[in-house]
Amino acid sequence: MAASLDDALRRLDGALGQLELAVSRRVEHERRRGDLETELQIMQDDRARLAVDLDGTTAKLGRLEAVTDDLGKRVSRALTHVAEVLAKAETRATRDA
Repeated sequence: MAASLDDALRRLDGALGQLELAVSRRVEHERRRGDLETELQIMQDDRARLAVDLDGTTAKLGRLEAVTDDLGKRVSRALTHVAEVLAKAETRATRDA
């Protein structure tokens, strides 16, 4: 009877060891899952922030392109006027000489 009790205790000890191992694996799995969920949430927050930043930068780029286009037109008109003034001054200088 002592032998069967020893066998039963060994089996119980083995079963408890397997149960502890299974619980440890499950706890580790849940911890990793929690870490992954936290990481995913951080990435989603970053993505949302980057999308807002991108929208703002795109709008700013559009405004800068409009200003650049306007400045280009103004510089072109100014150069045309300067060329006209220089041409008139040269014509007068040639006429007066």
